[in-house]
Amino acid sequence: IMVLAGTICYFLLPVSQFPDITPPQVVVSANYPGASAQVVADTVTTPLEQQINGVQGMTYMSSSSSNDGSSTITVTFEVGYPLSTAAVDVQNRV
Repeated sequence: IMVLAGTICYFLLPVSQFPDITPPQVVVSANYPGASAQVVADTVTTPLEQQINGVQGMTYMSSSSSNDGSSTITVTFEVGYPLSTAAVDVQNRV
């Protein structure tokens, strides 16, 4: 009887085997028209990274600079950290 009850309850539990847990991310984009990737990295991306680094709740950050003069920094926060708070925190540092 216990095995039968356990089997029935197993299928009724609202637990997902692979829950959708995605950490909140904030993306910072900047443009420096006409600049090479190296110039963008040195004058735009690195200073922005230095300002953003250490923001509360941040787990890691990645960035890229391209030859079209664009810079993109993706800041990833702890799972469960409010996205609106993360966005304001990053904006205040930039």
